[in-house]
This record gives sequence, C-alpha cells and structure tokens, in this order.
Amino acid sequence: MKNTLFIPIFLCYLLANINNLSAQNATNKSEAVQKLLDKKTRYNSTVGFGYSIQIYYGNETTAKSKNAKFIMLYPAIKTKLVWDNPDWKVQVGNYKTKLEADRANLIYKKEFSGTIVIPLGK
Repeated sequence: MKNTLFIPIFLCYLLANINNLSAQNATNKSEAVQKLLDKKTRYNSTVGFGYSIQIYYGNETTAKSKNAKFIMLYPAIKTKLVWDNPDWKVQVGNYKTKLEADRANLIYKKEFSGTIVIPLGK
C-alpha cells in the first residue's frame, strides 16, 4: 500500500520540478555567464594562477645567467624574470596544483639549488 502511494507522489514531484531543472541549465549557457568565463580565462592567462617555481633570487647578472641556463635545459617551460627592488627573481612554469609544482621542483632542484614553490595570482 505504501509503495503504490509513493510512486504517484514521486512522479508529481518530479514533473513539478522539471521546469526548474531546465531553467538551471539555460542559465549556465547564458551570454552573461559566458562573458564572465571568458573574462576569467583572459585574466588567468595574463596574471597567472596556481603555482610557479622560483629558481633564483638575487642580482641581475646572475638572474639572467640562471634564466638562460634554464631555457637551454628546459626550452618548453615558460620562464619569467621579475624585478623586486633591489633584486631579481627567476620564476619558471605555471602549475595548476601545488602537487604538480612540487613534482617539477624535484627535477629542477638537481640543477638549481634553493628552488621554492610559490603561489601565483594572490
């Protein structure tokens, strides 16, 4: 008796909420949401997100030397020279998670001493 009563009530509930489910899907495809997602993607590509690895912090000449050496060893990895008055930083890579950055850092530590993982975009 309980099962026969439960099924019609469940079906009525389901039919009543179908409009809400389709409305939620339509919202995710709206033009405003798409514009926000595009804006976030552009921001992340310019500012960065996740983590990077700093392989050097010090004077300009050594920073440029370390940067050139890194580019020769790992040409596919993005590098960045950052001036932080009065010193220079050499930052490499762009990793989504700290785990990815830590794994890469193990490789870079073999060639460059004192490397550290740093968060980006904060």
